[in-house]
Amino acid sequence: MTNTRWLRLIISSMPRAGRSRKESDGDSLCGKPNVNEEYQEAFRTKSYMEICNKAQGQLINARIATTPSSSPSSSLPYSLHLTEHLLEPQQETVTNMTQSLKMHRFLLEYFEASLEACHYCDTILEAIHRMRVSYKKVTRVLKLSKFVLDCPETDQTHKAIYRDLASFARQKNPFSIISSSQFRDIHSAYTGLLHRLKSEDQKIRRRGRFKRICKKVGGIGLIILDGAILIGLLIFALHCIVGIVAAPCIVIGLASLFRRRIKRVFSRSGFERQCEQLDVAAKGVYMLINDFDTMSIMVKRLQEEVDHRQAVANMCVKNGKCEILKQVLREFHDHDSNFSDQLEELEGHIYLCFLTINRSRKLVLQEIMEKQ
Repeated sequence: MTNTRWLRLIISSMPRAGRSRKESDGDSLCGKPNVNEEYQEAFRTKSYMEICNKAQGQLINARIATTPSSSPSSSLPYSLHLTEHLLEPQQETVTNMTQSLKMHRFLLEYFEASLEACHYCDTILEAIHRMRVSYKKVTRVLKLSKFVLDCPETDQTHKAIYRDLASFARQKNPFSIISSSQFRDIHSAYTGLLHRLKSEDQKIRRRGRFKRICKKVGGIGLIILDGAILIGLLIFALHCIVGIVAAPCIVIGLASLFRRRIKRVFSRSGFERQCEQLDVAAKGVYMLINDFDTMSIMVKRLQEEVDHRQAVANMCVKNGKCEILKQVLREFHDHDSNFSDQLEELEGHIYLCFLTINRSRKLVLQEIMEKQ
């Protein structure tokens, strides 16, 4: 009797556990329509669709490759290694460039951090696909549930349902592969890198500002000196017959030198270019922190949801009462779409994270190539 009451209490909490991110974030985003619209717009861009199609294509190829296997558990590959196919530019390309180009050490840390972030995304994607394979048992149970009301408890349908629920309850939660402490470590590591990038950026800017002031003061002095020489030569040229003929050439030559001198004084320095590289990398790390903070919330919510469903399934199997089974199946069915939405939303966010990483890496490399 105690187990039955406890099971009913667990089941009654399922609407709260089964809320999708769209529902739970509705209140917080209702006052920020622009943020919500921009977030949704990102999923409709051509680049996002391309990276999704590429990922799905690799997943289909991996499924085909594992089809001959006789093991049911291997019907879906668990090691997707999508980083090898989705990361742009590839880390091997970046490594080759670092050997030939002069690159700040913090930029090397940034590229390593972005590669590590992609590996974490890979791990979460594997957890999603593991979950979908595991949840097929519950999906099969829900398809059989329409016969439960009309069949006696000794019917083979009941036995199949209990067997699938027991198998689902015994399986390890796929989302436990990344714990909350790991997400905290990721956040701390990327926050430290962001601080180093910003600190180095400010240090280089101060150093560059001082040298730029010295350069401008010296340059302006040279410009004044060039102007004085130009005026003196013109005065000298106008007092002789040869000078009158040569005056236009002298003016053009000195004016060209004058323009080059001004351009050199006020042109961008190497310090400014290096600051721009660090700034672009810092923005990339900042976006990584935000993306992983969001993913940590989504993963934790799914982990709790799966734990909850497994606990309910386990208690249902141990209880063995038809009334409890019907209530469990009803609750599973009512919240099945929310659970699927959460999986799809997390998967979409991971693809969006891949896209953000690629854009940031390309921008940093573009800044480095412009400097060279």
